[in-house]
Amino acid sequence: MTRSQIRLLVATTGVTALLVAAGYRAVVSPEEARQTVAAGTGPHPALPPPNLTFMPTVNIATPIGWQGTQAPTPAAGLAVHAFATGLDHPRWLYKLPNGDILVAESESPGTDIKTVKNRIAGLVMGQVGAGGKSPDRIILLRDTDGDGIADQRSVFLDHLYSPFGMALVGDTLYVANANALVRFPYHEGETHIDAPGEKAVDLPAGYNHHWTKNILASPDGSTLYVTVGSNSNVADNGMEVEEGRARIDRFDIATGKLTPYATGLRNPNGLAWEPQTGALWVAVNERDEIGSDLVPDYITAVKEGAFYGWPYSYYGQHVDVRVKPQRPDLVATAIAPDYALGPHTASLGIAFSQNSSLPEAWRSGLFVAQHGSWNRKPKSGYRVIYVPFADGHPDGAPRDVLTGFLTQDEAHTHGRPVGLALDKSGALLVADDVGNTVWRVTGTAQKTD
Repeated sequence: MTRSQIRLLVATTGVTALLVAAGYRAVVSPEEARQTVAAGTGPHPALPPPNLTFMPTVNIATPIGWQGTQAPTPAAGLAVHAFATGLDHPRWLYKLPNGDILVAESESPGTDIKTVKNRIAGLVMGQVGAGGKSPDRIILLRDTDGDGIADQRSVFLDHLYSPFGMALVGDTLYVANANALVRFPYHEGETHIDAPGEKAVDLPAGYNHHWTKNILASPDGSTLYVTVGSNSNVADNGMEVEEGRARIDRFDIATGKLTPYATGLRNPNGLAWEPQTGALWVAVNERDEIGSDLVPDYITAVKEGAFYGWPYSYYGQHVDVRVKPQRPDLVATAIAPDYALGPHTASLGIAFSQNSSLPEAWRSGLFVAQHGSWNRKPKSGYRVIYVPFADGHPDGAPRDVLTGFLTQDEAHTHGRPVGLALDKSGALLVADDVGNTVWRVTGTAQKTD
């Protein structure tokens, strides 16, 4: 095995034991952060020079779940309790008009491209609480007595393909599978859909490096915005397999046409409409393997037709020298995002708070779920934060909403937050895909409806 092959395996997995078992002496990179997460946060994050080490930092928190009455730690003035437990890898949340909550239970669909890199990466996914068989279904949760706990649940849809985003438009429910946008007829109050789904449009699939597809309906119900992540870290497999990826697409419901809306977004996830300006906002995961301090994930108002740099540059026109061939013509057009969320935080779900029932201090901003890092030492993310807004834009430093997902020594994690939604009372719901729980956050005097 060549030096480059060894580096590839370690960069992908961090499982040094595998290399030792194969007869190779693995050397752990001493790289670690030189600045705080806060320095890489805000409208003007610090962006130190890239740190290209022989082997990237791999710093995994082993999942242990929640025991007994354990729960995340809420900020002062807030309270948290389980809305639903015993779920199977709950990823994404969606509130129906009658208050029912849909939960997409999903894992990566895997890949039929059996490279050494993909096989070993699958082993590592198991170490961080992912990579198992996908439940491939959507669960409906209902709180019938208004006590803030779901007392009814049912399998709403099954036989899906790694579902993620959901959107109801009129009487049609759209679901974003990993490989296609599908639709189902919906009747208010039903707890299970028997009708077969109809494919609306194919979505890029394959290597499935970033397999999650989220969707958001336009306010007038004519359009769906669809997130499609890249198929690699920085075009590692060439640009041919990145066709149609690393972008937000626009799906016209009347014509069935899918067109690009914004490009150069490595792994866009959460989508939401900013209530004051009506702008489309997105949370994006940036690239890995150039040091613990780079590159910050971010939120930004999405500009139609804009190019955000991936893979050729980051945060505007900071060139990534790893990408070959270079595209200075595209880099010259790249724009910087609005607000950094810290390096490697894996920020996913977002929800604007103006319609929440939390105390006033939490009602003028954006909630962000940070799934947590693997490529930073010390770890980052593993929390839910709140970014204050004013006049439709971020205004100030983020504040913690929920912490305590990591153990005190950071070696283990009880859970990892993913999707967010506001329930019918305005409480904040948080999907925890490692803790198999949906948490409900309220003010301390509002633990139930």
